[in-house]
Amino acid sequence: MIPIKKIMTKDVIAVTPMTPIYEAMNLLTENEISGLPVVDEDKRLVGILTEKDVLKILINSNIGEHDKVKDYMTTHVVSFSEETSATTVCEFFIKNPIRRVPIVKEGKLIGIVSRRDIIHLILEARSKLSPYRFS
Repeated sequence: MIPIKKIMTKDVIAVTPMTPIYEAMNLLTENEISGLPVVDEDKRLVGILTEKDVLKILINSNIGEHDKVKDYMTTHVVSFSEETSATTVCEFFIKNPIRRVPIVKEGKLIGIVSRRDIIHLILEARSKLSPYRFS
């Protein structure tokens, strides 16, 4: 069993609920990521802002130049602890349309894991196994 802390990204790009929405959108595009954890001043996870969340801007006729992340973020966030196995997170990704999950310790954001991280883990494991396993 490989704990998810072994493959999580530790240097997480996160925003606060009061971050201007267009600033958050720039972070998404500049960093080529599909979601941003939303944390309070104590780094406690309070939401997530995804590409899907910000798509609402195009059809929202009431968009304001001063809208904040809190106006668009998802507040029900699935997260895992650092000791959760990579297999458990992989099973979650298979069963759900979610692309990334925050990793928390005592409610505070300490990392993030994406589907791509799991794919890298599979490729790394494959390189260490016998070539006959995948023939």
